[in-house]
Amino acid sequence: MQFSQRISPFLWFDHQAEEAANFYVSVFKNSRIVRISRYPKAGQDQHQQPEGSVMVVAFELEGQPFSALNAGPAFKFNEAISLMINCSDQQEVDYYWDKLTAGGDPKAQQCGWLKDKYGLSWQVTPTVLLDMWQHHDSPQAQRAMEAMMRMKKIDIAEIQRAASGDRVTA
Repeated sequence: MQFSQRISPFLWFDHQAEEAANFYVSVFKNSRIVRISRYPKAGQDQHQQPEGSVMVVAFELEGQPFSALNAGPAFKFNEAISLMINCSDQQEVDYYWDKLTAGGDPKAQQCGWLKDKYGLSWQVTPTVLLDMWQHHDSPQAQRAMEAMMRMKKIDIAEIQRAASGDRVTA
């Protein structure tokens, strides 16, 4: 198999790699499972996984390759790395937020960031925010940032109202 990108995320799971890959493929359009590799008998002293169990799931989300490894409970995801979803409008923000927060950690939600049911952190980000902060020292950017900091899921209309100087209800 030849990879189209030199760098791609490699995600460590306890035992849910296939389940997680199938979930992510169901959330993102233009996505697919590419290949599933299984643990051989060789190396069981080190990997301690049953022969024939899922080792690595190669999958693509919107053309971006990923690999998911079943390697036991030694490591967990944390917020030091997240996957950002650039959303063109509120409908996309709502869709990805609703899908990825289902079963996730509600305490790990702030400013468009969330943690899904597998512990992986995501940023559901409307691209319009980048335009609002282009002039970071403007009063509009300051008001937009203040409004966003009070949100869990981003509400584009509320941030736009705040940026324009209108009262924010969030």
